Amino acid sequence: MRPLKNKVSAGEYLAFLSTKHEVDSDELFYALISAGEKRKTRCGNLSIECRGTTQDRAIFLIMKDSRVVAQFPVPKAFLLERSNPIKDFMKTDMIRRHLNKKNKGIHSFSIRDLRTGMNHVSLKAKVLEIPAPKRVVTRFGNYASITNALIADETGTIKLCLWNEQITSISTGDTIQIENARTCKFRGERQLSIGKKGTLSSTQTLGAQPAEMQDPRAHLPRITS
Repeated sequence: MRPLKNKVSAGEYLAFLSTKHEVDSDELFYALISAGEKRKTRCGNLSIECRGTTQDRAIFLIMKDSRVVAQFPVPKAFLLERSNPIKDFMKTDMIRRHLNKKNKGIHSFSIRDLRTGMNHVSLKAKVLEIPAPKRVVTRFGNYASITNALIADETGTIKLCLWNEQITSISTGDTIQIENARTCKFRGERQLSIGKKGTLSSTQTLGAQPAEMQDPRAHLPRITS
């Protein structure tokens, strides 16, 4: 049984579990709340049980199948936050170390090599367009922003699905590095999705882009009526 590690906050440890076990941080947060009310619940491939409470903490047991993942206390004030506080810990050193270790075996792809259903995709591309985001309601009843950016490399273009803070983390014209993404098909169109276990970063230190990284649409013939 793994207790909460010393000097690691509940939020950081929950973010680590979310990343390691590939469950959405929103789902994990609301599953903890549900377990506190109903004693037991499930979140993805994890089962969560509230084993008891003290004046200011709730004790949770998290299991995967029949194996104990962790047992640790979570402050009640943490569970009373209006928005998911786990998100605030998704970019800590603990998460980066885990992702770097996991991503060592990830291969870099070109856009033309991408096929629907591929996982662990790593690639570098240029951002051509970022349409105005739309507001949607998630299955948890929360509002979220979503858009499909158009990105390109020297081999082609593809839509990149972005959510919430991902949208403002990059700008049109940026060269971006994508790690641990997956490809999917939405309404018959191939897309790239970062999801809950991938990473997205803007590479601002490259300076001017080489010709092969320019918008590939510039090389297409002009269609006239």
